[in-house]
Amino acid sequence: MKILAIDTATEACSVALWQDGAVIHRYEVLGRGHAEHVLPMVDAVLAEAGVALATVDAIGVGRGPGAFTGVRIGVSVAQGLACGAGLPVVPVSNLAALAARARRQGAGPQVVACMDARMNQVYWAPFDLADAARPVALLPEVVSDPGRVVLPRGGDWFGAGHGFGAYPALHTLLGERLVGFDAELLPHAWDVAVLAAAGYADGLAVAPELAMPVYLRDDVASRRGQTPLDPLLTPS
Repeated sequence: MKILAIDTATEACSVALWQDGAVIHRYEVLGRGHAEHVLPMVDAVLAEAGVALATVDAIGVGRGPGAFTGVRIGVSVAQGLACGAGLPVVPVSNLAALAARARRQGAGPQVVACMDARMNQVYWAPFDLADAARPVALLPEVVSDPGRVVLPRGGDWFGAGHGFGAYPALHTLLGERLVGFDAELLPHAWDVAVLAAAGYADGLAVAPELAMPVYLRDDVASRRGQTPLDPLLTPS
């Protein structure tokens, strides 16, 4: 099986090719300019693997949540490539991919993914990664004030994502069951590819036009003057 994966939903821009468990990837933290970099990354990964796009089984894509423009770019590129090559698409949650990256890099099986959503909010969800390729969200993915982030009952948890950097008091708020966190971690196409491969095997691939972005928040206007729920949880 071969899965091409694309992720542009955050500051990171990445592409990966999963081929029967082996991964070739490109990853760069850009901030801006994802649209100019993602297709050359696709070409570079396919060239290194010696694989033609038409021979790929499916395209995985980080479908959000994340930056609105970045999510749109990633989904649009995946749809365009898939349509041109006659391939299905496997949409992958960016929070799940972030949790999977933390697990791949040594975190325990319980990870709370938390990304800065700006406007004094975070995107977050807790995941059970007993099967690292199939993260299970134990609570629905949401966007909320950081003071509303909670951990499910039981066990130790690892925090992943720049939500922990934007709101440093989160690790105190979540208590002793948060045994560690990585505030620098961003979603990576490597993990999108792994999750997409499992999704493809599970029959979750869809036609390109059915691969929809997930924003979680419809209101993109800046909410000036809003006070966070917890005065300790102000952006750093």
